[in-house]
Amino acid sequence: MSLRVGVIGAGGIGSDHIRRLRWTLSGVEVIAIADPDGARTAAVAEGLDVTIESSGAALIANDRVDAVLVASPGFTHADLVTACLAIGKPVFCEKPLAITADEAWRVVEAEVATGRRLVQVGFMRRYDASYRALKATLDGGDIGQPLVIHAAHRNPEVPDWWTTDLTIKDSLVHDADIVRFLTGEEIVASRVLRPRASSRLADVQDPLVILLETTSGILVDVELSVNIAYGYDIRAEVIGETGTAALGDGGLVTLKRAGARSTDVPTDWRQRFALAYDRELQDWIDATSAGETTGPSSWDGFVATTVAEASHRSYQDGQRVEVQLADRPAIYR
Repeated sequence: MSLRVGVIGAGGIGSDHIRRLRWTLSGVEVIAIADPDGARTAAVAEGLDVTIESSGAALIANDRVDAVLVASPGFTHADLVTACLAIGKPVFCEKPLAITADEAWRVVEAEVATGRRLVQVGFMRRYDASYRALKATLDGGDIGQPLVIHAAHRNPEVPDWWTTDLTIKDSLVHDADIVRFLTGEEIVASRVLRPRASSRLADVQDPLVILLETTSGILVDVELSVNIAYGYDIRAEVIGETGTAALGDGGLVTLKRAGARSTDVPTDWRQRFALAYDRELQDWIDATSAGETTGPSSWDGFVATTVAEASHRSYQDGQRVEVQLADRPAIYR
């Protein structure tokens, strides 16, 4: 029997996930969709045998929905996930888990109260083949102990309503999580630097450079550029004691022609991480169907949001800010 999923949010990533669940993945059926934009919902639901619910709350309460996928704006995530937890319904929540650390901790407490894990958070980079190969290289000791990590998260453009706060709270959470995934360490401090700002994006400080420190003293510099024009470019290089390891460029071919060498650059996140999204959602479907939970947890979502919150404070006052974490509950150990 297929897992019957309801999807909250029919925007860019929500519609992409609905397509993925419908045509690419196995063991799943989309049976309900909720989004406040009626026209958008109707367009996404066209040709599908689904119930269009009036709200996220109504979708969650639908007895026919076995599990919920939350792909609505980040500020709605905490309330929707806790509503799922209140009735014991498994949920896949796109990042961020919440906008503030307090909200994220509320989700953690709600899940702990159920006595088991029910939430998977959408940190898809953990499912990317390149990042997994990089982690395997580090775990294998091929370059000795990691000392420094250089990372970049570059978007070609962002909407007119984008803010510097969103760069930190919505984008940095990916880098915070993947640093923990690669190193197996917590992030203990953050400092945000403001380079010369690009003139291409009014009223937004772009780029930003965030300096993160891990438990053992690994230093991580993360360049966040949200309007870099040329493409969607995700980079990571680890400097170790005896060598370096980096993500590949990601282009399928390198073209040499007319005295120049070139390779393709992805145009957006869909192109760069398509297979990672496939893998993470299939993992969620399989685990949920078996009555289990896998992948990044509410704790991971809480930690990433806490790092982003500390970074936001650093952005405001220019100082190094320590990351203060609560004790990790037993269900996440």
